[in-house]
Amino acid sequence: MTSCSDNSTSTSPARSKAASAASSAASAASSAVASLASQGASALASASAEARRRLDEVKDGIDAKNEVSLGSPASAGDGRITVPVTVHNTADSAKSFVVQVSLHDKAGNLLDTIVVTVDDVAAGKDGSGTARSNRKLSEPVRAEVARALRY
Repeated sequence: MTSCSDNSTSTSPARSKAASAASSAASAASSAVASLASQGASALASASAEARRRLDEVKDGIDAKNEVSLGSPASAGDGRITVPVTVHNTADSAKSFVVQVSLHDKAGNLLDTIVVTVDDVAAGKDGSGTARSNRKLSEPVRAEVARALRY
């Protein structure tokens, strides 16, 4: 039996071009992943700032986190996640609610945050709304009430 091997230490031009192309492709892929992560972080920061702004606009709001329940997160068909939001007005007059819903992955990382307003809920009654993610997210997603104000 005989075998052939290339014991030379010099690289052929074709091999050099292939290695260079592979290195460029890997670098481009790494840059694309970093860019997507940066865009996701930027979108999350923007959504968080908007949620904070909307909640800060509420004057004389009462903490109502215990008056809010969430349904199960589901895909809306367009890649976004929707979550049913139900509020119960325990006040003796009609009130409105602003609810911040946070979406997390299974590891607990914050993926998105949404603010839902449920207006004019009669005294002692329930009102409902739907939280819809600001961007496309992959399931499974866990939803939680981050903040809720009744006013």
